[in-house]
Amino acid sequence: MKIKSICCIGAGYVGGPTMSVIAQKNPNIKVTVVDINKDRIDAWNSVDLSKLPIYEPGLDKVVSESRGRNLFFSTDVDKAIFDSEMIFISVNTPTKTYGAGKGMAADLKYVELCARQIAKVSKSDKIIVEKSTLPVKTAEAIKNILDNTGSGVHFDILSNPEFLAEGTAIKDLEFPDRVLIGGEQTTEGNLAINKLVQIYSSWVDSTKIVTTNLWSSELSKLTANAFLAQRISSINSLSELCEKTGADIDEVATAIGMDSRIGSKFLKTSVGFGGSCFQKDILNLVYICKSLGINEVADYWEQVIIMNNHQRTRFAKNILTSLYNTVAGKKITILGWSFKKDTNDTRESAAIYVADNLIDEEASIHVYDPKVSAKQMHLDLNNLNSREKSLNTRMLNVEESPYDASKNSHAIAILTEWDEFKGYDWEKIYASMNKPAFIFDGRNILDKTKLEKIGFIYKAIGKQ
Repeated sequence: MKIKSICCIGAGYVGGPTMSVIAQKNPNIKVTVVDINKDRIDAWNSVDLSKLPIYEPGLDKVVSESRGRNLFFSTDVDKAIFDSEMIFISVNTPTKTYGAGKGMAADLKYVELCARQIAKVSKSDKIIVEKSTLPVKTAEAIKNILDNTGSGVHFDILSNPEFLAEGTAIKDLEFPDRVLIGGEQTTEGNLAINKLVQIYSSWVDSTKIVTTNLWSSELSKLTANAFLAQRISSINSLSELCEKTGADIDEVATAIGMDSRIGSKFLKTSVGFGGSCFQKDILNLVYICKSLGINEVADYWEQVIIMNNHQRTRFAKNILTSLYNTVAGKKITILGWSFKKDTNDTRESAAIYVADNLIDEEASIHVYDPKVSAKQMHLDLNNLNSREKSLNTRMLNVEESPYDASKNSHAIAILTEWDEFKGYDWEKIYASMNKPAFIFDGRNILDKTKLEKIGFIYKAIGKQ
């Protein structure tokens, strides 16, 4: 029998878009996305689709097609759990900031709370799907909670990790490289797997739906992110060598990327990777390895994080040294605060850390980003707890346009690869700046020759 009703707990970057596409592709399935954050649910239900809580190209079209038909957003978590046959857990799993594993292990308190709420409310058999990124063996903990409720309800646990890149999430959902579904290798487990396979089969080719055991699925997500982050840190490590030797990092990346054994993806050098997954998942992997006593493996993967942090720090230091070893009282412009283009997600964005380092040197920071709010920028900086919030408020200024952000500035740092940055009137920007006028291109997206002809001193990662 096919699934007719789905509940997703968590209306964030994964739950909202994923359920919207599932609803669009399965009009006969009722999909309810629930969250205790009323403001977030109100935003999902907004008549003005530009006010959706998540910016993702194409998401507004998908939501408009399904919302009110078979896609619903609600704060009534208990009712959605009670009514559903399949429940996706898509809540946040941040890195722990307390206790054992602080700074590395995943904080699973929200996942546990979900499991306990599901156990309390459920009166009929349910399939529980892990959508959040979780450490291997988390399903075992969820099952222990659910199986000890004494209610007589049967629960099957599946792992269905997401492999979305923010900025292309809708495309990734509509045309996935693969859909991974892990479950228990029992009769009941295989039946549950098949029910989830049927849902994805409405638009995904069967050859791209991969089924595994639970633990392989859970570990595959962490491993995929670790490998991708490793490539970024590897090319970034060589960018510093290029700057010292006169090699050009883009030329090096092109040369090695043409090797079919390596490939060209994730060889774009930058000020460092950000986002909700890479750092969190690698730290989680490091913690798991240390917990199991395989310290050499832990040290290997931890180096990826060390290199990423180094890249951020040295970018800020390069600004400082280029501006005659002082930025105190100087206006520094940051273009881009989100961790990558085409998203308003700022989690672990390089801009946060670069700004923090420059404020330590008493620079006045002026930021423009086309999608990130001033409130979010100040929250990101305050969450580092580097100084009094009042000082952050005074030193971090959010502007309405790149021209306002650049006026009377001493230097511009490009920290997000927004396409619109390439089309600015750079002659106008140059004319409004203090001289000499520097550009520090942390994403290697601008035309060096054109900018230097205007008069800019142009510096890009991996190039002299």
